[in-house]
Amino acid sequence: MWARAGRTVGVCMGDSQVTIKLTSDEALVLSHWLEKLQMTELSRVVDDPAVWAPIHRIAGTLDKALPALFAYDYDQRLEAARQRLRPED
Repeated sequence: MWARAGRTVGVCMGDSQVTIKLTSDEALVLSHWLEKLQMTELSRVVDDPAVWAPIHRIAGTLDKALPALFAYDYDQRLEAARQRLRPED
């Protein structure tokens, strides 16, 4: 684990599974990006078909965990999360 911008970012491994902890902002931004990856020409970036299984699993897990995805003000929430995550100049 390591600290980044006041947050703990970590990967925990145990029982042959990996747990990744994200803030709600990180999860929202990642979920949006994964959706774009799956639905656009960005999918050409993924050159190994084996990568799609974990991508779909992560995206599905995020979809279930993020009620903000279905909020009427999703675009505003996403932009606010992006702003908070961008490094300060």
